[in-house]
Amino acid sequence: MKKHLIHFLLVAVLSICSAAAFAQTTVKGQLVDSETGEPLVGAAVMVEGTSQGTVTDIDGYFKQGVAQGGTLVFKYVGFKDLKKKITQKGASVDLGVIKMDPDAVMLADVTITSSIAVARKTPVAVSTVDPIFIEEKLGSQEFPEILKSTPGVHSTKDGGGFGDSKTVIRGFKQDNVAVMINGVPMNGMENNKVYWSNWAGLSDVTRSMQVQRGLGASKVASPAVGGSINVITKSTEATKGGFVSYGMGNDGYNKILFSVSSGLSKDGWAFTLLGGKTWGDGYIQGTEFEGYNYFLSIAKRFNDNHQLTLTAFGAPQTHYQRSSYDGLSIKGWQQVKNYMRGDSPYKYNATYGFGKNGERKTSQYNEYHKPQISLNHLWQIDSKSSLSTALYMSIGRGNGYSGQGDKDHSSMWFGSSDGVLNTTFRNADGTFAYDQIQDMNEQSETGSKMVMSKNLNNHMWYGLLSTYTTKFGDNFDFYGGIDFRYYKGLHQNKIIDLYNGAYYIDRYRASVKAENYAGAGTDEFKNKKMQVDDVVYRDYDGFVMSEGVFAQLEYNQDKLSAFLAGSISNTGYWRYDRFYYDKAHAKSDTNNYLGWNVKGGLNYNLTEKHNVFVNAGYVSRAPMFDSSFVNSQNSHALNPDAKNEKIISFELGYGFRSRFFTANVNAYYTKWMDKTMYKSQDFSYVEDGVSIADRWTVNMQGVDARHMGIELDFVMKPFQWLDINGMFSLGDWRWDCNANGYFYNLAGEPMKDTKGGIASGNGAEDHAKATFNMDNIHVGGAAQTTAALGVNVRPMKGVRVGLDWNLYARSYADFNVSASSLAPNVELEVKEPWRIPTYSTFDLSAGYSFDFGKVRANLSGNINNLFNQEYIADAYDGGGTWDTAYRVLYGFGRTYTVRLKFSF
Repeated sequence: MKKHLIHFLLVAVLSICSAAAFAQTTVKGQLVDSETGEPLVGAAVMVEGTSQGTVTDIDGYFKQGVAQGGTLVFKYVGFKDLKKKITQKGASVDLGVIKMDPDAVMLADVTITSSIAVARKTPVAVSTVDPIFIEEKLGSQEFPEILKSTPGVHSTKDGGGFGDSKTVIRGFKQDNVAVMINGVPMNGMENNKVYWSNWAGLSDVTRSMQVQRGLGASKVASPAVGGSINVITKSTEATKGGFVSYGMGNDGYNKILFSVSSGLSKDGWAFTLLGGKTWGDGYIQGTEFEGYNYFLSIAKRFNDNHQLTLTAFGAPQTHYQRSSYDGLSIKGWQQVKNYMRGDSPYKYNATYGFGKNGERKTSQYNEYHKPQISLNHLWQIDSKSSLSTALYMSIGRGNGYSGQGDKDHSSMWFGSSDGVLNTTFRNADGTFAYDQIQDMNEQSETGSKMVMSKNLNNHMWYGLLSTYTTKFGDNFDFYGGIDFRYYKGLHQNKIIDLYNGAYYIDRYRASVKAENYAGAGTDEFKNKKMQVDDVVYRDYDGFVMSEGVFAQLEYNQDKLSAFLAGSISNTGYWRYDRFYYDKAHAKSDTNNYLGWNVKGGLNYNLTEKHNVFVNAGYVSRAPMFDSSFVNSQNSHALNPDAKNEKIISFELGYGFRSRFFTANVNAYYTKWMDKTMYKSQDFSYVEDGVSIADRWTVNMQGVDARHMGIELDFVMKPFQWLDINGMFSLGDWRWDCNANGYFYNLAGEPMKDTKGGIASGNGAEDHAKATFNMDNIHVGGAAQTTAALGVNVRPMKGVRVGLDWNLYARSYADFNVSASSLAPNVELEVKEPWRIPTYSTFDLSAGYSFDFGKVRANLSGNINNLFNQEYIADAYDGGGTWDTAYRVLYGFGRTYTVRLKFSF
């Protein structure tokens, strides 16, 4: 490590010493639409004949150094290129407002641009992040962490493994936030989840990243609840050139990267290619990782009416993990504080360990590759109309580890239970004793007690998103389109390690019903001796088919802009199970849900500086795949209580714009109704004098929540060399219901209430039920009060220094009702969750840019959590007080990265 650092610093110092100084002028100005006067966000500002450049901010402003007598080139999607020669002399030149004319032949996909909000026009709460901000601030953080200074957004590292971060917007978790890349939805089709490790390296090809809070302006048939994140990648507007870079940081972090772009050639071709590798030991103990990333965009402009773009990107990766289940309570922290030998106990990983021969073993590991391929066609029908179509596919291949075991050992793969360290299979130095598992299995006369399986989650996903746009008269714009998606996901567990045992008896085979699987129930079937590569626990395909249409009408005249939008979609779910059902019963019935939404809003520009907006919407959204079935892992039984979730939302806001100060303030109210939640638990019951082992599931129906709050953000530019930005967000997010939970057995049959117990049965009249009293309980999982303040200083040419402060307060633990406490016909009081202590962190960033010849070099560094603040990022609640909180995950301490980048 030291040798690499010395080499890195020598290269940096030699490069700086050889830099040539040029007399330059700092040019500033604002780019606007010549027809509407609206600022152009993310427009490229380039120095002609060089690779130097910047992009405009959310208000269209820019600053760029240029040699006296040089020429600036302005480029923006859908607008004609503009050049301005800088003839003025002096250290600073203000070009004022620069008007760009729309191009009748748009160069970018309307599907992309139609999902982008425009300041002082689109009536939504929005924050836009440009690539320069990402490059300066990200360092070795996870990609969504760049949004942590955005109002209403809270991003944490969850378990702390590579790519395992999560993002919450306005209290709605990641599966209720729409993530899009170039307007194409990325959320999983079965459960809406997003795994950021699948998109490692995306930050390096991002042209802009926009967060719309609330229902937003994204045009897809099935909108999200909390908001949307739309990442726009580089395309034909990418300038000719490229870069190479190398970065390094704490805990063995390394990243190499290259990119090259052709620019748009005279015959209409353009391409961008990026590749890179990231690897390291991980901040958390035993979380080594290795990831690759690639991005390819090839565009062809055939004529004034047609353009075709092929985009492919992916990030194959492998990384060891720390499960979020292995968070520590205060008691657990006291157990492990001496294990780390002077290092922070917060880095402790309870499942880190080795086998009998010293080989690395783990129960927490992930490997995945999810390439996304998209073919986009733009047809500019005439000066008023266009048709944009995106045909895309996603190919998911990979798995995580899933420990299996008999009924006495199945839970022992976890390193802790409710935050307290499991002492079984624990060495004196705190490592997990996988060698003891091997010894136990070797000595067993009934096969392995514990084995490791791969939890395969492969999928094929095809989609078609097509948008037609046209103008009616001078003031009306119409958008209409279709959104089709088809998904097939394989869910299968295969044994990969018997841990020195001779075979394994899969306890789940005893649950297979004879009426669904020929031969099930016999001793031969239940006690089959399983080997490596045999399938255990589950083996099914999940299918999702979604068809939707959407439309939006916009009105724009003078100071007023307004829109009305709606969509209708049908979502169908079905299963094909090879484990619990034979071929004759393998395919389930299909559960279809009709969803729809309507939303509208208006913005009024009071003056050139002041604007107000309001929006409202209603959404009826299909439940998730898992909620559609009583137990989606092993049962065809459709959940008769599953129904559409309903969301109603209102929002109003005010904006102020001036040359030196920009501010936005908005208030929102969102009511989320009829959410479905479920829990499962193994149990046994006596029927006709016979003890029967089974599993029940409780489906919680009628779960409601209320989210409301106010948000403020601002940017100050009192001097050319000083930028100040900040935000404040105050939320009040609470569960707003008393929900009912109904019990089902493994086959999906309703369980009967037997006066304090439950038994199998089909009689709905005796259906076992529990009531969850959770009215007015705070929603956990994110800080309900956040604030940020950032200062960026450019004291001299090529030098920048930034310091950012972030505050997190009123964060509550996620409430969790223990499955063992559930019983039929009882009322369970859900206690107010524990309030996590308030904390704040400081992040430092700095950089120095210089030219030698036609190459620009940039040496940059980031120190996150500068003062090594100790804090709790996430927790699950045991009883409402600090000493009962469990699965507590502590935040990262001080981390750093340095990077040297050469652009040409």
